[in-house]
Amino acid sequence: MNITRGLKLLRRNCLFFHLALAQTKNCYRTCLGKGQRCVSNVPNTDIWKNARHISRRFCFQSPWLLKEKITSLQISSVGPIPSRFSAGNTQIIRSFRTSPSLQAAPFPLFWIIIKPIQKLFAILVGRSIRKWWKALPPNKRELFKESVRTNKWKILLGVSSLGVLFVVFYFTHLEETPITGRARLLVFGKEHLRQLSQLEYSMWMEKYGSRMLPETDARYQVVKRVVGHLSESNKDIPQVSALTWAIHVVDEPEVNAFVLPNGEVFVFTGLLNAVSDIHQLSFILGHEIAHAVLEHAIEKASLVHFLDFLSLVFLTMIWAICPHDILAVVGQRIQSKLQEFIFDRPYSRTLEAEADKVGLQFAAKACVDVRASSVFWQLMELVESIKGEPRLPEWLSTHPSHENRAEHLDRLIPEALSIRERCNCPSLSGPDPRLVFRLNRQHLLESYKAQETQNSTNQDLSKTKLDFPHTSNKQTNKTEDMPVTFAVKPTN
Repeated sequence: MNITRGLKLLRRNCLFFHLALAQTKNCYRTCLGKGQRCVSNVPNTDIWKNARHISRRFCFQSPWLLKEKITSLQISSVGPIPSRFSAGNTQIIRSFRTSPSLQAAPFPLFWIIIKPIQKLFAILVGRSIRKWWKALPPNKRELFKESVRTNKWKILLGVSSLGVLFVVFYFTHLEETPITGRARLLVFGKEHLRQLSQLEYSMWMEKYGSRMLPETDARYQVVKRVVGHLSESNKDIPQVSALTWAIHVVDEPEVNAFVLPNGEVFVFTGLLNAVSDIHQLSFILGHEIAHAVLEHAIEKASLVHFLDFLSLVFLTMIWAICPHDILAVVGQRIQSKLQEFIFDRPYSRTLEAEADKVGLQFAAKACVDVRASSVFWQLMELVESIKGEPRLPEWLSTHPSHENRAEHLDRLIPEALSIRERCNCPSLSGPDPRLVFRLNRQHLLESYKAQETQNSTNQDLSKTKLDFPHTSNKQTNKTEDMPVTFAVKPTN
């Protein structure tokens, strides 16, 4: 999502509020209900009553809205955070479509190497069959056709047996997805995936290692506390507590974040500039953690490999049937695109929707204001409108559209709110942020379009960057006492 500039324009002239964190004693709570077990590290109940002005919310230019009183409800206080979280096994490392531009976990290395060899072999076999058929005398062609007609039932039995083998292989490799219980195909072992995750981690570190923020940076501290709070709140889930979460914040304008299957969390500063508050950041990171917990990378790799193996049959047929190489190349391209748009991309959108659902549940158990999740995607849609970017049809994308994503989250929010209630989270006060955004959307669109037209191209946009508090008026590296909160509610 290359939308940093639009988001900066959208936040121009907004009010900025510092994040606040009360240093309090932690206590554990457990609640059971409808199969949902919540275990969180939360502050004493008295802390909920001590509201402070915190974080920054998406703002509106209307004078009456700028006079609105902003109050906050703290929902988490984790105190000083050690280098390792005991429950979430959260290891803090110096450096840290969401979702990466590259798939978080590629196919196992052997299949990465052998995949082009398989395709080349299928092409050579198909091409050899075509040349053999062309070189065949007419009388031998007729004999071959007659032989096929005579043995058609045997040929049909052989093809059917091959199909049955594929079906048996598919159903014998089905496993249940953690948390959701959805059946999915898994071809590769988890150990292979961990090894490749480490290889990909090395690749990302080689690319962004020089641009990692230090631990003392305030933005790093915010991400650390959010990830720590999410992992601590969901430590009752074995897949969450089994991973060691390592944090890396990349100083890049790209609006992106992703989590590798081995628990390596990467957040780009462009995303920190894009989110309106800590609630949206918590949901986005919950979504990315859900990808790792649900093992979506190995699932996607398994499906792609299975489909690629099946496509070798069609690839061989295409090169055998097409009379010329150029037609075979076109046919191969069509077959590849059909597989991509009929299977790969819809499946990817399904995984994104599942990660949204589970990520929202993770955020709800952490007592985040889950209503802010759909506002984030509405904000992304508004930015696209402001920038005038062309909108691709959803079926061409690997992710749901911003509009459909917001609608899907709106349908899930009532369930997430009930999870918050069962987990004894403090009630949410103030107007619904979704309603506030809808009421002011058209005004924002018109105001910022007019403002963008008037602004010069060399306008300084640096002032719109996300403000993080420091221990003094000057930039410092001491962020141990940096406040982090999880609720900002505009009230009348």
